Amino acid sequence: MSRPRVVITGLGTVNPLGNSIEIYWEGLKNGKSGIGKITRFDASELPCQIAGEVRDFNPTDYLDRKTARRLPRATQLAIAATSQAIQDAGLPHTMPEPERSGVILGTAVAGVEHILSADHKVKSAGYSRLNPFQVPSGIPNMPAAQIAIEFQCLGPNNTTATACAAGTQAIGEGAELIRRGAADVVITGGTEAIVQEVVISAFSVMRAIPFNYNDNPHLASRPFDINREGFVLSEGSAVLVLESLDHALTRGANIYAEVIGHASSSDGYHIASIKSDGLGPIRAMRCALEDAGLQPSEVDYINAHGTSTPLNDAIETLAIKKVFGDHAPNLAISSTKSMIGHSMGAAGALEAVAVTLSICNDLIPPTINYTDPDPECDLFYTPNEALHKKVDVALSNSFGLGGQNACLAIKEYKG
Repeated sequence: MSRPRVVITGLGTVNPLGNSIEIYWEGLKNGKSGIGKITRFDASELPCQIAGEVRDFNPTDYLDRKTARRLPRATQLAIAATSQAIQDAGLPHTMPEPERSGVILGTAVAGVEHILSADHKVKSAGYSRLNPFQVPSGIPNMPAAQIAIEFQCLGPNNTTATACAAGTQAIGEGAELIRRGAADVVITGGTEAIVQEVVISAFSVMRAIPFNYNDNPHLASRPFDINREGFVLSEGSAVLVLESLDHALTRGANIYAEVIGHASSSDGYHIASIKSDGLGPIRAMRCALEDAGLQPSEVDYINAHGTSTPLNDAIETLAIKKVFGDHAPNLAISSTKSMIGHSMGAAGALEAVAVTLSICNDLIPPTINYTDPDPECDLFYTPNEALHKKVDVALSNSFGLGGQNACLAIKEYKG
């Protein structure tokens, strides 16, 4: 029996470029940076004082005040993106077929600030001063759980916590739910709110984030450029509504694109460093192509993991060359992290949205801040300006801490 086809019918996002799909796309295609000085806490004593923050966000636009107050920021962001995506898909707030509606969401640490504040409160005031929901609301599965509660998705519910690969892997697993007949509609994507003092401090100690762009934040994220220093942490959420093609057609839904393949792999190597042979990313891309029934020559665009770290960008370039061979120089590649930074578990979902809009608009967002080429990164990275190009098939890459890799294949919907 043939597998059900999986299509994208709704999109929603809040991120450093803006709090809607329309603003996000305008920012991407115009090469706008969403990176700025940190305002969520006093970062003046830290070596890195910049991040990609979600600004002008009011959770009570999407939640009642009492509920919003008790939810951590990552869950608030996820509810906002989901509300947008469900409305965009033309679905009611409460799912019309709850048992056939699932949720799979990616995150790295979700409500980490609630766990940290609970620890502080116990040490400073004693256990009896804790809010009884403070720790439960901070654990990683709560954004997906809250989506199920808010929108009555009573089918499969899962959380992928594969760090930077989580959003991409969640979308792939969401498509798999539909393929195997476990759901007709899946709310999927990623969320993260890691612009937290302890997180910025920890990555500063690792020397994984840039120190020399505090006065020029918009220049800090520079994937594939020889002067790249490290990734810029950011926050946000992106959610996609996936449906079986039959379900979408039956209700007359608008269809953006089709998810045709996905895969994941492990380096089995190191918790914080990518293996120099690139075999983990190579396996993820090759298996995604195989799952999609694609030849490498059929791919037009790759939204790269492209974190702006010296090692990652070079290894990703090597992996692309190994997978695509003679076709590699013909590919358009770009890193939207150059504009929005790296939001860990939300990153792959934000990039999947960017890929979907690229397919719909035949336009590839640029890699901004690409001024000095790196000899080790010698492919075409869509430097600094968007490229008008027919995009029929695209891949989206995500490589996570712990050596966990994911790749998604998305195609233009042609009926």
